[in-house]
Amino acid sequence: MLRTYTYPRYPAPRAPELDAPHQRHHARVVVVGAGPVGLCAAIDLAVQGVEVTLLDEDDTVSIGSRGLCYAKRTLEVLDRLGVGDPVVAKGVTWNVGRTFHGDAEVFRFDLQPEPDHERPGMVNLQQYWLEQVLVERALQLPNLRLRFRHQVTQVEPQTTGAVLQVATPEGAFTLHADWLIVADGARSPIRRQLGLEMEGQVFRDRFLIADVVMKTDLFPPGQAERWFWFDPPFHPGQSVLLHKEADDVWRIDFQLGWDADPEAEKQPERVLPRVRAMLEQGLGREAPAFDLEWASVYTFQCRRMASFRHGRLLFVGDAAHQVSPFGARGANSGIQDADNLVWKLEAVLEGHAPERLLDSYTQERGVAADENIVNSTRATDFITPKSGASRALRDAVLTLAREHAFARTLVNSGRLSVPTHLVDSPLNTPDSEAWDCAVAPGSPLPDAPVRHEGRDGWLLRHTGGDFVLMMFEPVPAGLGAAQHRLIEALGALTPPVRTLLVCERDGPPGALPAGTTLLLDVRRRVAQRLDASPGSAVLLRPDQHLAARWRVPTLNAVQAALARACGHS
Repeated sequence: MLRTYTYPRYPAPRAPELDAPHQRHHARVVVVGAGPVGLCAAIDLAVQGVEVTLLDEDDTVSIGSRGLCYAKRTLEVLDRLGVGDPVVAKGVTWNVGRTFHGDAEVFRFDLQPEPDHERPGMVNLQQYWLEQVLVERALQLPNLRLRFRHQVTQVEPQTTGAVLQVATPEGAFTLHADWLIVADGARSPIRRQLGLEMEGQVFRDRFLIADVVMKTDLFPPGQAERWFWFDPPFHPGQSVLLHKEADDVWRIDFQLGWDADPEAEKQPERVLPRVRAMLEQGLGREAPAFDLEWASVYTFQCRRMASFRHGRLLFVGDAAHQVSPFGARGANSGIQDADNLVWKLEAVLEGHAPERLLDSYTQERGVAADENIVNSTRATDFITPKSGASRALRDAVLTLAREHAFARTLVNSGRLSVPTHLVDSPLNTPDSEAWDCAVAPGSPLPDAPVRHEGRDGWLLRHTGGDFVLMMFEPVPAGLGAAQHRLIEALGALTPPVRTLLVCERDGPPGALPAGTTLLLDVRRRVAQRLDASPGSAVLLRPDQHLAARWRVPTLNAVQAALARACGHS
């Protein structure tokens, strides 16, 4: 039991399958695991109109704060799923990270150096709060069946799906799934039962998580920073990480070393003196009154499956890949897995794409997993040097960083989660003209302020969930006859393509084609960030990544790019 949070108990009514034991029970898509990743996958499918069954063996949310930092790109995905606002409202926003060596600051970074984005670089929120928000959203969706106290005990893959044995408190039943999304966590019983291996590295170190409740004015209300210490005076020879969470909870991670006794280190008599020393020596103030909320000791590894797709079984999140916690790449990567996978599965289910489109899920998210593993491994090697020479080099970098800017780029307390630019994806259409910007086919669309029907808002709120052709003109009435014909033809394509018309200046819209959404680029950020000129167009995938771009689009070019993005080529 936590002081600041009461765990909900969700209803788990008797499974109706138990009352029809001789019938064949079928589900179009089954998701196993109601953690953040499984919930996001199921919600996304339901929002897209797909009937989905979500099974979880528990009837509440996760125990302890666990996943904590949710990155800007993840917040944008949550916006599309209808839960971004409550997550940001409940959580603690931060953009700035500070790194210390001993008692001196050696490095500082800002996750959002440019203005005009709706979401901050990071929001801290305990995982149980995120899961509660997601469960509440899932319960609103009529085509999502959320089944608690349903444990999947066995999976038999078949060419047409999978056969699941499901145990409930009242009995067991068999469920036939056309598609199975496996989101059952790092220890994934399903992955282990099927003998699917993960490759990578296990790190010989231990860290203590201590969540403490205290009121302090270290940061302004609703705002925070990330503080990381190497070799601080209050915990010599080790590292410490400090984050602020919701409800006046503070998360402190203490490096312990491999030889530490996990059970002993979790005891209050060992945790409280460490926390008090950090507050008094690390923050340079008298320790305020505090209570221990939760403590845990963890080890970590950087590993991944060779393929995230095995026929009609699709692995997401920690079930598919695992990284160290430094850089907040675990839950963020998992939610972005779901973002990448669901639109492809929906396109296959609707007959808009061949099944081989799902091979691109492993291709694209495998690149992301490899990026995360490389970054996490490098951070872990810097934080926990494996030899005396490595430690001497690390300490020399930290010492130089106090005075020299070049050394600060070498300091690595965890490169924070950023979206993967899928520039080598087979779904991209290569450029045929020159563009001068960092956003290329395969990149996620950057946000920007826009105005729609007289109301100020944000670009990303008008994209996602379907294919979108974003066209650029100085004024709304600037479309020519060829552009009108192009827009009118887009809705008849398979899958259909929606149109956004982005204009620099307001003016009479003229006779816009039906279904066109008009946006005013109020600060010209959209055009600047995409290097878009009048007449340009950008094709966006349902996950808001760029699929193609043209200085002058044609229907044939858009059709070809759409086919390629759907795996037809």
